[in-house]
Amino acid sequence: MAKKRWVGLVVAAGLLMTSRLLFAHHSLAIYRGETAITLTGIATEFVFAQPHALIRFDVKDANGNVESWTVETGGPRRLVNAGWDKDTVKPGDQITIIGRPAKDGRRMMFLQRLVVNGKEYRGGRRRN
Repeated sequence: MAKKRWVGLVVAAGLLMTSRLLFAHHSLAIYRGETAITLTGIATEFVFAQPHALIRFDVKDANGNVESWTVETGGPRRLVNAGWDKDTVKPGDQITIIGRPAKDGRRMMFLQRLVVNGKEYRGGRRRN
């Protein structure tokens, strides 16, 4: 009986430790919560996968140099609920992204809205 109790405690402790890690990845703390920027460029990739879909696109800076950006979105289920599908963004599409940029200056942002082919999509998160 003591062995079963010990195994149960070890399993419970393991579940508690891993569940905390799973919830930790959902933090938006790396993005500026109060600041949104708007960028227009050409889509290079749309990864419609768990836990968050990603959009990669190229933007020309003021000097004409190409900068590659990565945009994190809500998960695919939330995107579908907001009207998206796996073909919403295709390589070569001109897109406009409104989102919160990374605090550390990396070319990353969390999506609030996307405009592609004249249609606007929400980012799929409740707090957008």
